[in-house]
Amino acid sequence: MKAVILAGGRGTRISEESQSRPKPMVEIGGRPILWHIMKIYGEAGVTEFIILLGYKGYMIKEYFANYFLHMSDVTIDLATDTTKTLSSKTEPWTVTLLDTGASTMTGGRLLRAKEHIGDDVFSFTYGDGVTDVDIRRVAEFHRESGSIATVTAVQPPGRYGALRMEEDRVQFEEKPRGSSGWVNGGFFVAHPSVLDYIDGDDTVFEGAPLERLSSDGELSAYQHPGFWRGMDTLWDKIYLNELWDNDKAPWKIWNDGLGCEGDDHEYSL
Repeated sequence: MKAVILAGGRGTRISEESQSRPKPMVEIGGRPILWHIMKIYGEAGVTEFIILLGYKGYMIKEYFANYFLHMSDVTIDLATDTTKTLSSKTEPWTVTLLDTGASTMTGGRLLRAKEHIGDDVFSFTYGDGVTDVDIRRVAEFHRESGSIATVTAVQPPGRYGALRMEEDRVQFEEKPRGSSGWVNGGFFVAHPSVLDYIDGDDTVFEGAPLERLSSDGELSAYQHPGFWRGMDTLWDKIYLNELWDNDKAPWKIWNDGLGCEGDDHEYSL
């Protein structure tokens, strides 16, 4: 199954970071959040990615163009302009990077990727949210539902603290998870016919397409009560980095043992 990642938005609510780089390139633990999302998919066996670019998309292209070198120990022969790889921690991914326009909406970006998505069921999500959901379970649920599209429903922390009243005494709970109800957490699984619900570049997928899918009885929801967090603001970035730095990141569901030791691959710089 291919994974499509929407990575073209400006991220105006985290402008402290997005003024200089696209939001999916904002780092958690020294790695872009985009990389963390791909690792979540990789744990489910997904190795083929389509990343939909827009705002400052060239920075994402440059990141992956240099990824193999940055993830490897190498010997560089300056006389012959060749590099010998001693060991590499590169994942076995194929990454397609598509420029889908700076102002294109989420639905329009998906529609522009139609020929690359193909005829098989695919997954897609946003480039700014992490979770500990098992993508395989979402895909299995989708197959059993028989619907065109399945969304992963999550319960984010509430915006405000909760008060539990007992006569003249009160118990306070700081932003309890689930107090906001179930919301769209991304990590969709869909049949390619979902693209038929998109009109063009100006279509916001979360608007008319999801409403029409719902009214047609073609939208299912996989309820994930576990961890999910979107990186909408600077405070979200700080929180996610604190979890990572303290080895308490729930979304780190992958094994660190990936890599190719002793690879003698040679290439010209």
